[in-house]
Amino acid sequence: MSIKIIKGEGRSWRPFRFPPRVRTAAELADSMAGDPAALQRAVADGFQEGIDKGYEQGLEQGREAGHREGFERGVEDGKAIGREEGRAQGRRAFDEAARPMDELVERFERFRQEFEQARREQLLELVQKVSKQVIRCELTLHPTQLLTLAEEALAAMPGDQEDVRILLNPEECTRIKELAPERATAWRLVPDEKLALGECRVITAQAEADIGCQQRLDSCMDTLGEHIRAEA
Repeated sequence: MSIKIIKGEGRSWRPFRFPPRVRTAAELADSMAGDPAALQRAVADGFQEGIDKGYEQGLEQGREAGHREGFERGVEDGKAIGREEGRAQGRRAFDEAARPMDELVERFERFRQEFEQARREQLLELVQKVSKQVIRCELTLHPTQLLTLAEEALAAMPGDQEDVRILLNPEECTRIKELAPERATAWRLVPDEKLALGECRVITAQAEADIGCQQRLDSCMDTLGEHIRAEA
């Protein structure tokens, strides 16, 4: 629509056009009622515009959600990695600080084992010394106990019990004859200077047995030593 401008008071006027009135969808549809192709194009354009806007909005929302999720996951992963690295560093620092203590504990353990071993050896030695003293005192008071051991040995020895000889230390042989002459005459007692006090050998025609106190004591000490070491 055009407007005719009238001049006035020496001023020139320029023409003015009113902008087209915005039409509603119904008016637009009415205006295109006679042109189905144009209507179809308008619908297609509107549909495509809606798709494009929806795509852009969805893309933006997805980008924001992805950034947020990625940030949160990155924070959690960073915390986990930091904790592991912290534990590893703490463990290394602890091991480094504890190394002198470990060496001290190891040295103490070696000292303890050596001390225990020495204590056991000393205990065995003391028991052996005391046992020797007891045996010596007992044989000094009752030397005839060697004859009792000889009788027990003969009962267990093979072969005939003829031509039996009992070898003793000369001192003990003399004392047995003095203290128990009736028993001494029943046996053939032979003094042997090679035998120490408390040692005794029984000899028959077929066998020989050592019934001395030393070998009995050694056997007992070996058994005791094995028992003590097994408890270590």
